[in-house]
Amino acid sequence: MTETVLSSASKEVRIGFDRPFVIIGERINPTGRKILAEEMKNGDYSRVVADALAQVEAGAHMLDVNAGIPLADEPAILAEAVKLVQSVTDVPLSIDSSIVAALESGLSVYEGKALVNSVTGEEERLEVVLPLVKKYGAAVVAISNDETGISEDPDVRFNVAKMIVERAADYGIPRKDVVVDPLVMPIGAINSAGKQVMHIVRRLRDELKVNTTCGASNVSFGLPNRNGINSAFLTMAISAGLTSAITSPLHAETMQAVLGADVMMGNDPDCRQWIAKYREPSAEGEGRRGSRRRRRRG
Repeated sequence: MTETVLSSASKEVRIGFDRPFVIIGERINPTGRKILAEEMKNGDYSRVVADALAQVEAGAHMLDVNAGIPLADEPAILAEAVKLVQSVTDVPLSIDSSIVAALESGLSVYEGKALVNSVTGEEERLEVVLPLVKKYGAAVVAISNDETGISEDPDVRFNVAKMIVERAADYGIPRKDVVVDPLVMPIGAINSAGKQVMHIVRRLRDELKVNTTCGASNVSFGLPNRNGINSAFLTMAISAGLTSAITSPLHAETMQAVLGADVMMGNDPDCRQWIAKYREPSAEGEGRRGSRRRRRRG
């Protein structure tokens, strides 16, 4: 089956259908975070470091790094953030920008094989991002929209994804290095948004045989108890074939949903990860003998 291999200088992560689900931490992103944006713009990366460490501690397998700050030197800021995050964590990174110069700046200082976030189906975007991905030996997130926008028809989005995969191959980028984002829409606004994603993810798995990712929290935008919706969505999407997501690992409900889905999909052999996370510690001073005695009394 298809495996997308990503790496830092010292650690490798594999995204695949028969692998545990990969969480890509979303927190290093100044969009909608005024304090973080101002700090990064002024050269203060203390919050970036704290967010990186907290997400890895919470269970993130990779981290997304974004420096999209209006009227700031995004290429320089993104490169600095990438270097700093790599100095304090060993997980692979997703280098995230809509500005090609910023992507190249981040890739130029990255140690390992990065995930480039992202390329869309617009011709001018394909022509500048795909050569960059090939030049740096990276993998790329393919977002399934093009010049016509985002279609509510999942089959149209599938066809855009298929086209991007084919164009990537023209540049020598193999299918395994294209991770498709099927685009998750807010279910509070589009009632069929969940079913749309499940449909396209199944087709991407079964027909294109590519790995997938998404901004999982988009599905709950505008709704109360967003973590509950996100958790339900992730469990169902993993069952449909989703293999990674850009989301926050800091929410216990999200991580529990992902780990539980790994168990149900057979991607947590002997439930080892689940047991390691949730097994209650023995009472202080209680040994095996005491446990056996208590079981015999029962």
